[in-house]
This record gives sequence, C-alpha cells and structure tokens, in this order.
Amino acid sequence: MRERLRRAASLVLSGALAFGWCAAARAAADERPLPARRVERLRVKVLEVLRHDPKAFTEGLEMAGGTLYESTGLSGGSSVRSGPPGKPPTVRAALPAPLFGEGITVLGRTLWQLTYRDRIAIERDARTLTELRRVPYRDEGWGACFQRARHRLVTSDGSARLAFRDPVTLAKTGGVTVTDEGRPVTDLNELECAGSAVYANVLFTDRIMRIDPATGAVTATIEASGLLRGDELVPGSTLNGIAAVPGTNQFLITGKFWPKMFRVVFVPA
Repeated sequence: MRERLRRAASLVLSGALAFGWCAAARAAADERPLPARRVERLRVKVLEVLRHDPKAFTEGLEMAGGTLYESTGLSGGSSVRSGPPGKPPTVRAALPAPLFGEGITVLGRTLWQLTYRDRIAIERDARTLTELRRVPYRDEGWGACFQRARHRLVTSDGSARLAFRDPVTLAKTGGVTVTDEGRPVTDLNELECAGSAVYANVLFTDRIMRIDPATGAVTATIEASGLLRGDELVPGSTLNGIAAVPGTNQFLITGKFWPKMFRVVFVPA
C-alpha cells in the first residue's frame, strides 16, 4: 500500500512539475516580442513628366477627381490653386501677408488649408477657393490629408507625431508616433491619405514614408532621388508634394521650386 501511495505521489509531483514548466514556457513565449514587420524598400518609376510652376514653394498637393490642388508657402507669396495637372491653374487664391500657407486637403465641396505658425486654418470652397471661415489651430501647420473611411483628418507638425482631427472643428481626436523599425521618424511634412495608408514626405530628403496610421509603423520607404538634373535645382529646392491619382496606383510628386512634376508608380528598389 505504501509503495502504491509513493508511486501515486511521484506521478502527481511529476505532472505538477510538467504543468508548471509548460505554463512557464507559455508565459515566456507570450512575453517574447513579436517579430518586426518587414519594411519594404521601394523607388519611384516615372511614367510621365509634367510642367510645374518653378516659383511655387509647394506645401500641399492633392487630387480630387481630375482637379489638382496645390498650396504654396512663404509670407507674402502663399496661395492655393487648382486646375488640370501639368497645366496653368484655372483658379487661384492668394493669402495676405503675413500668412504662410501650408498643407491642404479636400473634403468634397470644401477644403482645409493650414498655416505654418499663424495659429489658424482656413476652410475654402473647393470649386472657387473662396474663403468660408477661419478656425483656431494651435499647432504648427505642416501637412494634412483626409481619411475618408475613418472620417478624420491626419495632420503633421514637423515632429514624429501624426495627429487625428475632427474634419469639422479640427479638434484633436488622437494621434500616433511614426517609427521606422522602432526608431521615430521626425520632420514629417506633406501628407497623402491613400487607401488605408498615409504617405509622408520627410523634409530635406528624397524619401517618402508609407505609414500604417493604426500603429505608426513605417511599412515602406520610397526613394525618389535623381528626378531633377543638378542645373534644375535652386536654393530651397526639396521634394515636397505627393498626390494619389484617383482610381489608379499612380501618384503625382513634385517639390519646392521644382520646374517639373512627375506621374509615378512605386516599385521594388
């Protein structure tokens, strides 16, 4: 009897130890970090070269239907304009000094235009570009785009943060820090919402980031260097301006003081 009891106790103890080991192994596995999502390395493939105003200090670029909208910066030289891509704008509205125009985004019949450090945003009629109202905007204005599926604006302020905003009041409703394989990406500038992703120019570089706005993780880095010849660059020239072409996988990209705009697709580097 004692021998049977000892064997039973031994089996119970062995089972308990095995269960404890399995539980510990499961806990350790749960605590292990998930493997990082692979960041795609892409480049631009040029499909078409279009005219662009070489005097435009481009701050925002967006297409709605067949109309291209562009905002330009600099105090005393800021504007918003619209028209067919590659053609002189058919509608134009200037911002009075000292306002410094920044990113724009179209919301159907209206559009928002941010200002740099003027602490206001301007709502305009998308057809006539007539100013409808001004609302307080307490952050620096850089880029803006509209996520239609989420019914929210996404904005940048030159940091690694993207802010989510109510499309009517511009009140913040959330935000996310953008990281590339765990490292914050600063100087996020002009934005484009396309599909479920947000595309961002990185100031003073030839790189565009494709971002998952749910997590802030960069899912692709897009190289856009070498689009202009050296003699086409002037002081202040830098890539800035990305607009998805509706109904396609194509984008229009340009830059500050660039004499050209490019219709491109993104392909593996």
